[in-house]
Amino acid sequence: MSVKKKLIDRIGLAVAPLLVKTVLGTIFRTSRIKVVGEEHLEELDRQGQPFIVAQWHYGILYTMYLSRGGRKWAAMISASKDGDYSNRILGSVGIKGIRGSKTTGSISALKGLIKAVKKEGYNLCLTADGSQGPPRKAQAGAILLASRTGAPIVPLTCGADRYIKFKSWDRTILPKPFARLVIKWGEPLVVPAKVKSEAMEEYRLELEKRLSDDYAEVWGDFDREGH
Repeated sequence: MSVKKKLIDRIGLAVAPLLVKTVLGTIFRTSRIKVVGEEHLEELDRQGQPFIVAQWHYGILYTMYLSRGGRKWAAMISASKDGDYSNRILGSVGIKGIRGSKTTGSISALKGLIKAVKKEGYNLCLTADGSQGPPRKAQAGAILLASRTGAPIVPLTCGADRYIKFKSWDRTILPKPFARLVIKWGEPLVVPAKVKSEAMEEYRLELEKRLSDDYAEVWGDFDREGH
C-alpha cells in the first residue's frame, strides 16, 4: 500500500465516525420516534439477562440508536477493510466490535461473541440475514449463539415515512431528518441449550416468521408493504 493510500485511509478512519454520528444524531434528534415493545427489554434488564437483538440488514443504520439507554452492546463486524470503518464508527458510540465473518475468523468471532455475553454481560446486535444475504431470509447464526449463551433473541424491526434507499443487496435505508420513525421490539425467542440441527432449523424459521410479521406491521404503519 502506498504512503498516499495509507494517509487517505487514516484520514477516513478518523473522519468517518464523526460524520456518521453527526448525520444520524441529527436524524434521531429531529424525527418523531415511536417505539413499540420496549417493555420486553426492560423485563430482561430487571432479570439481569443479556439478550441478542436480531434485525434485518436493511435497517443496520438504526444500530446507532441502540447505543442509547445505558446498555452494554457488542456487534459482529466484518474482518474486511470496510469493517475497519464500521468498527471505528460503532466504537465511537460505545458498541464493542467483535471481528469475523463467514470466511475469515468465524470460529474466533463466535468465541468472542459467546464470551461477550456469558462473561462480560454484553447484549449482542446481529443482522439475521447476515452480511451478504439473501435479504430478509434468516440465517442460523443468532439461533446458534442463543443456544450457546442462554440469551434470548429479541427481534428488532424499523421503518420510516421518509428515507434514502441505497442500491445495495439489502436496500439499506437512511431516514431523512424530520421523518416519522417506528422501532419495534418483538417478543423474546428462547432457544434451548445444545439445540440439534433439526430443531435449529425450526427456530430459524420461527425467527424469520417473527421478523417478517413485524416487518409487515411496521411498514403497514406507513401504508406500505415494505421499503
